[in-house]
Amino acid sequence: DDGPDPTYTPQILKIFDQYKIKATFFIIGMNAIQNQGIIKQMFNSGHEIGSHTFTHPNIATMSDSELKFELNSNESLLASTLGRHTLLFRPPYAEDIEPETPDQVKPIALVTQLGYYTVSMHIDPSDWSSPGVDNIVNAVINGAEAGEGNIILLHDGGGDRSQTVAALPKIIEELQAKGFQIVPVSDLVGVSSEALMPKVAGSELAVSSLSRIAFIFINWVFLLLQIAFSLGIFLGTARLLFVAFLSIVQKFSVRRSIFLPASEFSPTVSVIIPAYNEEKVIVKTINSILRSDYANFNIIVVDDGSTDSTYQTASKAFAEDDRIKIFTKSNGGKAEALNFGIKKTKAKILVALDADTNFLPDTISKLIRHFDNPQVGAAAGNAKVGNRLNLLTRWQALEYIVSQNLDRRAFQVLNCITVVPGSVGAWRRKAVIKAGGFSNRTLAEDADLTFYIIRSGYKVIYDEEAIAFTEAPDTVKGFIKQRFRWMYGTLQTAWKHKEAINCPGCRALGFFAIPNIFVFQVFFPLISPFMDLTIFT
Repeated sequence: DDGPDPTYTPQILKIFDQYKIKATFFIIGMNAIQNQGIIKQMFNSGHEIGSHTFTHPNIATMSDSELKFELNSNESLLASTLGRHTLLFRPPYAEDIEPETPDQVKPIALVTQLGYYTVSMHIDPSDWSSPGVDNIVNAVINGAEAGEGNIILLHDGGGDRSQTVAALPKIIEELQAKGFQIVPVSDLVGVSSEALMPKVAGSELAVSSLSRIAFIFINWVFLLLQIAFSLGIFLGTARLLFVAFLSIVQKFSVRRSIFLPASEFSPTVSVIIPAYNEEKVIVKTINSILRSDYANFNIIVVDDGSTDSTYQTASKAFAEDDRIKIFTKSNGGKAEALNFGIKKTKAKILVALDADTNFLPDTISKLIRHFDNPQVGAAAGNAKVGNRLNLLTRWQALEYIVSQNLDRRAFQVLNCITVVPGSVGAWRRKAVIKAGGFSNRTLAEDADLTFYIIRSGYKVIYDEEAIAFTEAPDTVKGFIKQRFRWMYGTLQTAWKHKEAINCPGCRALGFFAIPNIFVFQVFFPLISPFMDLTIFT
């Protein structure tokens, strides 16, 4: 039962050939599709082949049409592979052979009406559970001597069958030594093998040929699924280990970092908040900045042509605070709003955040401290999901921790962080101006600018202590919209900066970061559904 298996079935066939024994193999169609050569080897060696259904279901729970489909699929497979049908059938589960309920009787009756011989088993050593070679042999021999029956059930597929392979020669030798004759099912039924496996009629040859083409195609699909699954496991594991190693390296290097105190390094900072239809959260966001323990900063709010009262709400709430400048302009997108804000300030450091993001009091200080190093062009903070309202947002919270922040920690070691997030990031004004500001030529303006800054010779670092809480999409529609913008924008950015592979001083961007985007953010998500399908098949 349960074969054919590419590892164990050929070994079992070799043993049978060695002892000149003919057996009956009850095949599962899903396994046979991928091992059609073994099916031919079985038949050419004189063994009989029966049907064990196509997918190994519990037939007692199936409708008549579903059971017919299982049987017909196997028949089509045998017809296209061998030019033969089979009249031998074994249900996948032992309890279905000796039915005790009407549900179990019904499929057996149907199979009989269709002309099949339903084959039971009498001596079952449970070799599928790997009880040990000696236990398998003893169970078979004891059952035969006790006269329990004349059909022995063994398995050549469905798992590790090495014990079955090891037990089989001993079973054959001991049975023959005790005078037993080992024969295929046809001898017990009293019908010739030719009759139990009749040739396909001439009128069916054309259909069999088409079926053969279909099964070859299915076989290739299964092969591609296996390749995708194996490749996915290899790539995913290799990347995980590599990123984990780099993250540990970054963690220890950060511990050794020494920063200047605020009294010695306190550059001017402008916090730029682009806002579009954010009247519900804009006040809360600005207040989170005002609670900052960093002193030398101002806030620039750019209302990007909102259709709600974002501008009016912010202007009214902070009309008396000289640290806050609020502007409004026609709608032009986030990149244009950020560039508008940059033009309104001469601050040396620019901190950008989305209008639905809240900073902790020390977030700005944590970001700014890195810029005492003139080689640092940008600093990425630690974005966390603040609205963990349902399963979707909780999943995103986990993703932010494990994926995005872990990646940034690792990529800092190679100086190839691919994006300083719009929710929490600081930029050296000089580097931003050199790069031409934020570009609207991609959907990921922050990633685009990050690439430009690295290619300009600056370093981009990550600070896990610079924490911001952002709002993640809490609906599937919003989630899909956000991820499409992220993925497509990142793909645009990677393609736009593909020349980074020839960039002196930033080779990691071209040799690691960009391939990582194409492999793990494009190719990997595409094959992931097929990997999942492989598990079920």
